[in-house]
Amino acid sequence: MKVYIIDDHTLFRNGLVSLLESRKIGAKAASSPEQGLEEIPNLPIDIILLDLRMPSISGLEVLKILKRRNEQTPVVMLTTSTDENDLRDCLKHGARGYLLKDMDPDELVDALNEIVTGSIIVAQDMTHVLVKVLRNELIDDEPSFDALTKREKEVVCQISSGHSNKVIARKLGISDGTVKLHVKSILKKLSLNSRVEVAVMVTEKGYCK
Repeated sequence: MKVYIIDDHTLFRNGLVSLLESRKIGAKAASSPEQGLEEIPNLPIDIILLDLRMPSISGLEVLKILKRRNEQTPVVMLTTSTDENDLRDCLKHGARGYLLKDMDPDELVDALNEIVTGSIIVAQDMTHVLVKVLRNELIDDEPSFDALTKREKEVVCQISSGHSNKVIARKLGISDGTVKLHVKSILKKLSLNSRVEVAVMVTEKGYCK
């Protein structure tokens, strides 16, 4: 796995590079958003770790720029912020993870491995905030699980277990492309924007016991 870090704090940035390399994970870092945006298109990387609070361009703005560029590399926010709005905005604009800088190093590595395989990970300490965010988003027009087909419900339950499209396809005996079509239909029917919203909704409502 090759990780690219964008963080303006030298001590933290260098420490994180050393930590990852000690676990045999390739790591390269940018000291500014501008450097990162310039280098990312030319580097073979598997995951981008992005600080949220930076002086010139915020991590959220970098996330938006990468989304407009149709960047396919998973972007993960690594921040000190436990603010509800920050979490909501980052997930809304395509972050594949929201992790806290004070998390255990082994938990960080485990989270990165899961994200690379297709999962969306939110720091455990932020779970209650995530539930609150999604409850506020869904309270006015709560989608119906019953609107899904039998196959779509099977896919939803696989998503709630954190499985990638490839794993879901293998488990259900269908193609990756078919899974993608089901996911697109599920998001539309449930009026949701991301797989993580599906997972939280299903878990909170107990649909896949």
